[in-house]
Amino acid sequence: MIKQKIYIIDFDELFNILDEIKSVLSFQTFNFNNLDIFLKSLNQNESEPENFLIVTKKQNENKFKSTAIDKNSLFFLEDLPSELSKIIEKINIQLIKKKYNYQSKINIENYILNLNSRTIVKNNKQLKLTEKEIDIILFLNNNTNPQSVEKLQNVVWGYSSELETHTVETHIYRLRRKINNIFNDDKFIVSYDKGYLIEKK
Repeated sequence: MIKQKIYIIDFDELFNILDEIKSVLSFQTFNFNNLDIFLKSLNQNESEPENFLIVTKKQNENKFKSTAIDKNSLFFLEDLPSELSKIIEKINIQLIKKKYNYQSKINIENYILNLNSRTIVKNNKQLKLTEKEIDIILFLNNNTNPQSVEKLQNVVWGYSSELETHTVETHIYRLRRKINNIFNDDKFIVSYDKGYLIEKK
């Protein structure tokens, strides 16, 4: 399996930290001192767009507005310090979404999740989803163990979010209820003491 690539631009401290633990990461990291150097490299070495993500500081966001880079390839982070595990989780879910966006349709158990139309389909029945509901499903489907409300809050809503815990639980409750109402399936997202899981049957 080809590892997806993370191009880190003008963010040396983040690259140095990730480079030290590169053997345990699910992606490859590449460091660029500035945007111009990166753009020249990108033109010379065309990458499959679903296989890379550009990570830089939030303060550099305006620099990318004049480029032709797809906004789905851009990921802006607040300056360090931040908890490293949360940064990695956030990058991973962005990579998951980006890859799936190019695939459009994803098989999840007996369902088909279409990211372009934001729908989930089973047996000719269709349910419209919000972007946040899609993020929840993708994240849960990418894990084999129950995910806590705190983990969902950190990864799906963002590690710097001040979101209250009950808001996450409300989103999960509404999503489970919608799926049960349309598909008569109350086991798509299973609730455990340790959190929520989409079980692989």
